[in-house]
Amino acid sequence: MDYRTDLAMEAYTLWKKDAGETTKLPGVIAREEDAGGVHITRVEILDDRGARALGKPVGRYVTLELTALSRHEAGSFEAAAEAISREAAAFLHSPESVLCAGLGNDALSPDAFGPWTLGNLLVTRHLKAHMPEAFSGFCSVSCVKPGVLGTSGMEALELVRAAADFIKPEAVIVFDALAAAEPERLCTTVQLTDAGLAPGSGLGNHRAAFCEESLGRPVLAVGAPTLMRAECLAGRELPGLSGLIVTPRDIDLRVREIARAVGYGVSLALHPGLTVRDLAGFLA
Repeated sequence: MDYRTDLAMEAYTLWKKDAGETTKLPGVIAREEDAGGVHITRVEILDDRGARALGKPVGRYVTLELTALSRHEAGSFEAAAEAISREAAAFLHSPESVLCAGLGNDALSPDAFGPWTLGNLLVTRHLKAHMPEAFSGFCSVSCVKPGVLGTSGMEALELVRAAADFIKPEAVIVFDALAAAEPERLCTTVQLTDAGLAPGSGLGNHRAAFCEESLGRPVLAVGAPTLMRAECLAGRELPGLSGLIVTPRDIDLRVREIARAVGYGVSLALHPGLTVRDLAGFLA
């Protein structure tokens, strides 16, 4: 069965399961670690051999498992935001300006992760323009919510590229909902990658890809799995399940929670020196 997933760590795990635990995958380096109460899996696809095996572009993929956040444990939100911040900062290298794009449909909860994340970002481009001295130490952050092809008539990439060409940021960050192969990943996992993003690829509905080649500047893609194909849950191909999508029952609440953690985490990475409490004050 074709277990479609947007998560490189799941693709690697599924490959090992099929090939055997001791089999080494050429062109791929993977390792796991724990930091600050968050389990992190790092998968680096080095060449075309690894890309073909995992069905993912060459690049670095970092997956954070935020299970404590999903259980609402004390201090878990701060720990999640700080872990995301550390990993995002390692990809971004302290840019002076970024454009953030929230992909998806904010009227549909399983597809709203991208747009809802934008509401948890500290946007500063206008502040730096009008109060340069007060915000001199902040990154210039702007956002765009391109919507979906069915309502705009334009590919999201076309709109984001137009905004990037006008603003000329050093980097672009795209946020989007992902598809997982395992139910325990839903709304508990965040993936960051410098390999770009092809919206809908986990469900077989590829849209134009967001990457350095298409946008002319480095791209950090940040996603959270919010849905999966029903046949993955059943573990076998069933005609009655073909094309059905599964999400958690409390999807609205869970997407809002993980979008908030990601928004705060990326904001901390873009504006070093701020704390979660500081951000809460700015965003109130």
